Amino acid sequence: MKKIIYYLAALATVFQLASCDESKLELESQSSYDYNTYFTSSEGLNQAVVATYATLLHNGLWSREYYFIFDLLGYEAKKTTNLQGDMAQLADYSFGTSQAQIGQLWNSLYRLILRSNVVIDRAGVWNPTTPADQQAAKQYIAEARFLRSYAYFNIVNLWGKAPLITAYDSTVANNYPSRASTEAIWATIENDLKLAAADLPLTYDAATGLGRATKGAAVALLGKSYLYQKKWAQAETTLAQLTSAPFTYSLDPAYENLFSSTNQSSPENVFQIMNAKWTDWGIGNQYYVFGGQETWGGKATHSDRAQEYGFKDWFNVYIPTTIVKAFQYPNPTNGTNYTDPRAKFTFYGSKESGGDTQYCQKCAGGPIDFPFKADDPQGYYVWKKYQYYNEVASYGGPASSINGQVIRFADVLLMLAEAHIQQGKTGNDPLALINQVRKRSGAVAYTTLGAQADAMKILMRERQVELCGEQTRYFDLIRWGIAKQTINAQRAAEPGDGKQPFQDKNMLFPIPDVEKNYNPNVAKDVGDGWN
Repeated sequence: MKKIIYYLAALATVFQLASCDESKLELESQSSYDYNTYFTSSEGLNQAVVATYATLLHNGLWSREYYFIFDLLGYEAKKTTNLQGDMAQLADYSFGTSQAQIGQLWNSLYRLILRSNVVIDRAGVWNPTTPADQQAAKQYIAEARFLRSYAYFNIVNLWGKAPLITAYDSTVANNYPSRASTEAIWATIENDLKLAAADLPLTYDAATGLGRATKGAAVALLGKSYLYQKKWAQAETTLAQLTSAPFTYSLDPAYENLFSSTNQSSPENVFQIMNAKWTDWGIGNQYYVFGGQETWGGKATHSDRAQEYGFKDWFNVYIPTTIVKAFQYPNPTNGTNYTDPRAKFTFYGSKESGGDTQYCQKCAGGPIDFPFKADDPQGYYVWKKYQYYNEVASYGGPASSINGQVIRFADVLLMLAEAHIQQGKTGNDPLALINQVRKRSGAVAYTTLGAQADAMKILMRERQVELCGEQTRYFDLIRWGIAKQTINAQRAAEPGDGKQPFQDKNMLFPIPDVEKNYNPNVAKDVGDGWN
């Protein structure tokens, strides 16, 4: 991607000692733009698209808050005493309508929609004359449709009914849109993704387009949208496209590579939030995640998950022991006790747990034994996934270059398997898909999935183990309708916890006060003070 260009207007004042020529004080800025003249070239529209991608790193989203929100609410992370304030409310399910991170998530998702609408509007009226520019216009619109769909996918799953804004002009004409039905939002998502898939390229040049939304990303999100709506047959047909030509996705031979600083070009990546390589996306120093956006100096994109979760650094969360136990289940071949090999790639812990017992393998002094504390009443299992303690003993700052996985091919294969199972098909097709994912990590293959109920239990565990800590479990539990019973049971069984905090209202997020205080049409539609 080309670099975002910031236009600075220069102020000129002309002083004359002998006399004053007032005409020289009426200078026209050569760098001023308005809506009618800006974004009217391929270069300008590309800047608008890049600025739209950049929103994914704003407050509430992937540079910091997104993983905290969904790891804590899905109880794939539990707080240490270091986690305080608003974040601790998420850990305890004690948050209300003014919770800061949920409000930031809402704001940034609608900012993503606004910027997408600007791109679609401006590219739509650009009217380029050369074939290259005509193709660029189609691509930019398709990218914006994908990003808008991603925003609405989050909104409809988290809040249900919400304002549906699909044109820049409608934002100008009506600052107080009412909430649209979930059916209308899903229909918009489906339509956008179909149009995006038609015009997005299969791949980009690695030097200029690494990480941009592809045709495969649009197809994957469309299939995921069908799955979430329980449109099983459409989900199966759509997701199956990604397993054959012209698509070339495959599982990365090394599971741990997906969560390392070298994962930019993995064949498993479908869509990811890129760090370090995407210097166009976020302009900011390593602390911009604490309140800045694109304007906090320097040129780098970061995630501060490594620093925040790191047991040798800020150490804000443990990995719950109930998550650790999910990696231990009957051997699929003989029913004996079995520990899934993905445990070693997911967390540090005791040898018995299957977690990694050493770190700093690439440090000058060689490997260091992980200081597991069996007598710690909280348990002492900590995150390895998305960490790089294999390279350094401690980080020194929140500047991780490890990309965030939004959709990867293993997720696609498991969603496709689920689409089969949900239709009552539990034979060789879903079995092969699940075993394909297991084989990559060295996990023992299943010989049968059994009846539909048994097959779903296997699929649910497989998603939990394979995608642990990737912000999918909360969404899975909500869409399966088992969030309350699962999270409360997990919390009740967790050493040092014992609470059952999930309430019926938590099936949806609260409409943030920031929106209700601004938009009377949304406020009057929230009858219970929550959603």
